Amino acid sequence: MIVELCERFGFTGALARAAERAWERVGTLEYPAQRAVTMNVLQAFLEEGIAESDLAGSSGYGYDDAARGAYESLLRRIFGAERALARITIASGTNAIALALRACVPRGGTLFSVAGRPYDTLRNAIYDAPDSLAVTGGFAYREIALLPDGSIDSGTLEREMRAVECGAIFVQRSRGYASRPSLPIAELERAFAALRAVRDDLPILVDNCYGELVEEREPTHVGADLVMGSLIKNLGGALAPTGGYCVGRADLVERIASTLYAPGLGDALGPTLGFGKAFIQGLFQAPSIVAESLRTLDFAAALFSELGYRVDPAPGARRTDIVQAIALGSRERVLQFARGLQSVLPINARFRPEPGAVPGYRDPVVMSGGAFVSGATIELSCDAPLREPYELYLQGGVNAIHGYLGALAAARAILE
Repeated sequence: MIVELCERFGFTGALARAAERAWERVGTLEYPAQRAVTMNVLQAFLEEGIAESDLAGSSGYGYDDAARGAYESLLRRIFGAERALARITIASGTNAIALALRACVPRGGTLFSVAGRPYDTLRNAIYDAPDSLAVTGGFAYREIALLPDGSIDSGTLEREMRAVECGAIFVQRSRGYASRPSLPIAELERAFAALRAVRDDLPILVDNCYGELVEEREPTHVGADLVMGSLIKNLGGALAPTGGYCVGRADLVERIASTLYAPGLGDALGPTLGFGKAFIQGLFQAPSIVAESLRTLDFAAALFSELGYRVDPAPGARRTDIVQAIALGSRERVLQFARGLQSVLPINARFRPEPGAVPGYRDPVVMSGGAFVSGATIELSCDAPLREPYELYLQGGVNAIHGYLGALAAARAILE
């Protein structure tokens, strides 16, 4: 496989040898969680009994939109939850999270972010912006850093909860732009159990972006009250054209629907505008796409490890999301990686990524993206803030062979 790929696309010398060593490390890896996830999704489809007529959707107000109803019911089954809200009017994961926090954090309470500082755009929305959620929603905000081993600091959280009026718990599952591990489901289960022993009435809200369908269970299976995310990441299966979701407790989802639309309307509104088929078909194929992403990331981790760079997760390590961190150590190498990757993407391969200002980020950010759905990070992409420690984040990959090509092209750009 890798020898043929190197020969076809002209990767030679030290890079080709490193690629062969990397393939020896990861080429035979199996992904048992993905088999279980695939069966979970298949079971949901069979239990739901999707009909061809469910794919059509509606326009206008979207009352009785069959595609929307079928899709949300599928999500509810897959997540083991009471209710789901998925709408094309929710433009991003950050949008979905902001809606949830606005609806679910009580005025006068404190929102605890128990995985430390959220990624830049979300922290800006929660706390830093003049019109932040904390300001307009009238709640306080505190961050509790993860322990050195990457686990949630349940002891500090318990002490803090006793000291102030706690309103809700927020967990960012994926690493974002932080040099810390993403949080596996087993760690969430442990932390949620410790929290429930102290307060069983607080809503636990989880940013699930990049983590959907990677492990056999979702946060809602282990005690989370609500999960939020984007439909152009894992769940979209590279077909969903836009959208975001909130899945969990019925009363919380009802509050979010009222915040999104208007009190009294609930979730009765929301046309799918002919995109229902893309959402439902994308969800059906999402487990396979996620598996291709994991193969891509394991090879990239092995390749850059062979080239002497620190990677996290390590090749073959158990993953909980579709993000691979690669510590490149310099601004120039980050730019070279991004440009090398861009050169083999299916769309805009001739473009040259340049760093620039991105709303919500304090530092310039460079991104590579040649996706069929703009911004869809289930498709092969990378991004990095241009700041120490110059760590780059590789995401997605709907076709593992293309993912291997992308990793090789990025490595060649650095080596040259």
